[in-house]
Amino acid sequence: MRIQTHIITTIPVFEVKEPLEKLVQFFMENTYSHVAIMNEGQFLGVFSENDLEHFSVDKKIEDFKYNLESFFVRKDTSWFDVLEAFARNEANLVPVLGDKNEVLGYYDITDIVGVFIEMPFFTEPGGILVIAKEIKGYSFSEIVQIVESNNSKFIGGFISEMNNEEVQITIKISGNNMTEVLQTFRRYDYNIIFGNVDDRFIDDLKQRSDYLDKYLNV
Repeated sequence: MRIQTHIITTIPVFEVKEPLEKLVQFFMENTYSHVAIMNEGQFLGVFSENDLEHFSVDKKIEDFKYNLESFFVRKDTSWFDVLEAFARNEANLVPVLGDKNEVLGYYDITDIVGVFIEMPFFTEPGGILVIAKEIKGYSFSEIVQIVESNNSKFIGGFISEMNNEEVQITIKISGNNMTEVLQTFRRYDYNIIFGNVDDRFIDDLKQRSDYLDKYLNV
């Protein structure tokens, strides 16, 4: 998936020697979380809107250059890593750098999420499963094989949760053999977190409902 067409070049990049007041004005007129700072055309870091309240507007940006954060993506960074950059840095704007560390522009999280939700995983009809297994025992190739061996189509999947012991994978499949797919996953020691009426997710809801009924009948 190519996302380079979504690089925005109309958002300013500020020189480190410019007055801090310009940043204040920028953030007042926009809803962005960060903006890029450069030094003689070279990327220096990003300034966070949250930091402005601690600084005097009569200073220059360079007076606070040690407070700059250092995150960015490259033009050839994959869409998945771009999403991670947004999430990891709690940003809605991420600078895109060229080969010489010049700022080519920005990615806006709204645009990237828009590209993400246009993927077949979201647009193609099918059923959603959430499965879990010990972190050392799961395999995406095995997961695809299980789905396709039951005459179903694997549309896509991703790791939705992970800890030191277990990994949860959310997958989307199409076909009319959901029950057979679930049974096969169980035979391969996958736990079904979400999928049909007898999975752990539904069992948990039933238990909570039973508890509530008992409580109301006391």
